[in-house]
Amino acid sequence: MNRAMLLVISLGLGLSAAKAAPLDVYVAVDGKDNWSGGLASPSPDGKDGPVATLEAALAVARQARQGSAAAVDGIRIRVRGGTYFLARPVRIGPADSGAGATAPLTIEAYNGEKPIISGGRRITGWRKVEGKPGLWQAEIPEVRSGQWYFRQLFVNGERKQRARTPNQGFYRIAGASPSGERARFAFKEGDIKKAWVEAGDVEVVALLAWADLRMPIRAVDEAARVVTLSGAPQPSNKEDNARYYIENAAEAFDMPGEWYLDRKTGAVSYWAERGETMDSADAIASALTELVRMEGNFDAGKPVHHVTLRGLTFCHADWSLERDGYADTQAAVAIRGDLFAAGVVDCGIEDCAFAHLGGYAIELGKGCQRDRVVGNTMFDLGGGGVRIGETQASQAPFEQNHGHTITDNEIHHGGLVYPAAGGIFILQSGDNRVAYNHIHHLYYTAVSAGWTWGYQESPCHGNVIEFNHLHDLGQDRLADMGAVYTLGIQPGTVVRNNLIHDVNAWNYGGWGLYTDEGSTGIILENNVVYRCNHAGFHQHYGRENIFRNNVFAFNRENQLMRSREEGHTSFLFTNNIVYFNSGNLLGGNWGNDHYVMDRNLYFDCRSSADGRALNFSGANLEQWRGRGHDLNSQVADPLFVDPVHDNFQLRQDSPALALGFKPINIALVGVRPAGARK
Repeated sequence: MNRAMLLVISLGLGLSAAKAAPLDVYVAVDGKDNWSGGLASPSPDGKDGPVATLEAALAVARQARQGSAAAVDGIRIRVRGGTYFLARPVRIGPADSGAGATAPLTIEAYNGEKPIISGGRRITGWRKVEGKPGLWQAEIPEVRSGQWYFRQLFVNGERKQRARTPNQGFYRIAGASPSGERARFAFKEGDIKKAWVEAGDVEVVALLAWADLRMPIRAVDEAARVVTLSGAPQPSNKEDNARYYIENAAEAFDMPGEWYLDRKTGAVSYWAERGETMDSADAIASALTELVRMEGNFDAGKPVHHVTLRGLTFCHADWSLERDGYADTQAAVAIRGDLFAAGVVDCGIEDCAFAHLGGYAIELGKGCQRDRVVGNTMFDLGGGGVRIGETQASQAPFEQNHGHTITDNEIHHGGLVYPAAGGIFILQSGDNRVAYNHIHHLYYTAVSAGWTWGYQESPCHGNVIEFNHLHDLGQDRLADMGAVYTLGIQPGTVVRNNLIHDVNAWNYGGWGLYTDEGSTGIILENNVVYRCNHAGFHQHYGRENIFRNNVFAFNRENQLMRSREEGHTSFLFTNNIVYFNSGNLLGGNWGNDHYVMDRNLYFDCRSSADGRALNFSGANLEQWRGRGHDLNSQVADPLFVDPVHDNFQLRQDSPALALGFKPINIALVGVRPAGARK
């Protein structure tokens, strides 16, 4: 700490004591870390001004707090516009905590400017490759010397495709799923080359039901057409004739928009797209795999608390691959957050942007409690949006995870490296509110709650998932997924007033509401669910869930699904509207009658409205009522205002209203204006 810095701190503390004002510390790309940080711009004499890094600003804030915490009404680290390339992740610990709710530490954008916190490095020195139009190369000595290797390249703010074959679509495994201590599978002639073994880092990326694997090629038997990969698949990685593609082979570098990094020579090659000129382009390669680490002291029981990040953009975090590769079990559970928090309490991430990342954008891990993730935008993600909790529950109060507010975020175009990643992924965590989010264009589930299979108690309960707009999910990439997915016993969990549509899974399992293994005690109400390719809702198995006052419309293969017969009541299905023009009304297993269905309105647009044509899992309406179901339900047109154009509001003369259906106002879903957030 230099003398100038101490002088500015002393002056700042004096002013704070007199006026109860926050102490401001400034960061700017033209700053210097040996300046005080007390000025927003360099002084005219060039001897003082903002600091250059968040690391230095945090040091100034710590010193100020240690000097006279009571005299400072909060500390604001105010970051000027520009791109800040990190040499290491920003670390925030207990010593950086605010002095309380009225005197927090805030790290924020200065006056609406756009600071970018980057984990990448700018690539310069591009030159044209003679005789190959559009091909450019740059030499990177750190790659050649083994000090750096990157897996993501962004040109003028767009993610570019690492060399891949086929360029569009997929190859298909010839028969059974990968198996063995080192995954092996049969391939079709010409799809995999023996030369790729010698390269050592050519990867197979396979999509297997609801998960994926990524592994380097280790052996190729061209005569038998069998490839051996670097590691073992997960037991659940099962799908015959599964799709896969090859990434990072030199021979796959064959079209505009692709790039290839030669680990041995250190040369990165890029095939420019139309209109791109690399001598003036902004090319950034990812370097760090983590951008921010907020971490309390678990040994001392000291959290990070009352810290808020606001208005910042976090970019260019990379992903990594172990020597034996990667095989997912579900939801990209092994992938962590590029902004990682543990032991973080009463903190906030507000109005930030997360883009061009390799993993989940944000992780609220062990010991995180009552944090806020509000008003953020997350897109172009290698993984998903927000990950909450751990896979194992803790009994120690300080280590438990609960009570977060995740609202008004837009999360889209994720799963670009790990397709099974979810939009908002809640593991062993309870009493969270997930509301007013807009989540779309993911390859898997939008909101997932629970990490306990079967009828075991867990801390995942009391979660409220409401007023979210969830759509364009699955996108024919993975199977066995839903817009909202639950697991295990969850008393107090409510899924309500969500707008869900266009869920399209590969092969099977594109569902709107999916109560999976052991889901129990969950209320799912006032949701509008349409155009899901396998059903509007599906319960695999569970107990006494309540589905009420929902609209299920235009779902394709089935409208409602139930898989497992059990000795207890599976669910109560009451006061719902089911409206369809394709597929079956009921799919799966409805044999043992251990469910309650009544006061619903059904209408098949293809059939007579008198109900005689409806098929209730092999029974007509009279037979179905004879089994005790839908005694007070009706078969009639609900009289939606304009269902062809997705308007499922009811006309005043709708028969559903007479049955007790309560109108659902979907105008309230999705991200609210900043002034309307509570």
